[in-house]
Amino acid sequence: MMKLPPLSSLRFFDVAARSGSFVKAAQELHVTHSAISRQIRLLEEHIGVELFERRNRAVFLTSAGKRLSQTTSEIFSQLEKTLVELQCFDDSNVVSISCEPTIAMKWLIPRLTQFYQLFPDITVHLIAAGGAIDFAKAGVDLALRRNDFKWNNDIYAQKVCSEKVGVVLQPNLDWQNKTSDIALLYPASRPSVWHQWQQQMGSFHQITRQVSYEHFYLCIQAAISGQGVAIASFLMVEDELQSGQLIAPQGFIEDGSAYYLLAPKTPISGSALAVFIDWLKQSLQQSAMLTENGY
Repeated sequence: MMKLPPLSSLRFFDVAARSGSFVKAAQELHVTHSAISRQIRLLEEHIGVELFERRNRAVFLTSAGKRLSQTTSEIFSQLEKTLVELQCFDDSNVVSISCEPTIAMKWLIPRLTQFYQLFPDITVHLIAAGGAIDFAKAGVDLALRRNDFKWNNDIYAQKVCSEKVGVVLQPNLDWQNKTSDIALLYPASRPSVWHQWQQQMGSFHQITRQVSYEHFYLCIQAAISGQGVAIASFLMVEDELQSGQLIAPQGFIEDGSAYYLLAPKTPISGSALAVFIDWLKQSLQQSAMLTENGY
């Protein structure tokens, strides 16, 4: 088995081959021209093959040199990539995610306990925010968003489930009484939510009174308290439906939008971020299946 030459001589050769000049290689590596020349000569002697043709102070790769250059270029490129990944792993036990406030409060936070039981070495930092996101300004690794805005093509985006919405209310509320003065609860951020619902389903109740709250989670809490009926995403009320605090008498229907996981770049396989994304996808899809099967 052939003894490999020193890594330093291969590195010097790779830079010289890429730059096509011993002088430029010396400048890039911050060594002398003679050091480059000496290392490459030692490499040639070690393998017994001439790698450069030297003519009038200029150097040109031989056919053997070209072949070796292809290999060293791949090796050092892969080595650099791996070292960068290893550096990322050093601080990748912390994952930061931006998530719409109601889903963060009602769905994600209760399920993080399960995540920590499975992956106790990973810490999740949660930032409650919605809408378009600038990752550079937000300083987060990941965002869970509904696709109600456009993002740049260079953003990593993975669809995880379709959005499904439905009417939710306290079980003992007489919502079928057409003459009752039941308030229709809606968030100030989506004032047309009831109009959109009734376009899809047809009006089930005459709109006599509407009450606005700042956030979806306030609408949901008001519905739990019996103050009216709310429109909610299946993710926002899964636990309340399972506990019986709320019912969804007409089920949930797709509204044409979907939830995506967004990141500034493709997650590194095996990293804490990739682990969290896999867990999050599975959890979201399990919730979607519960909606399909009914509560």
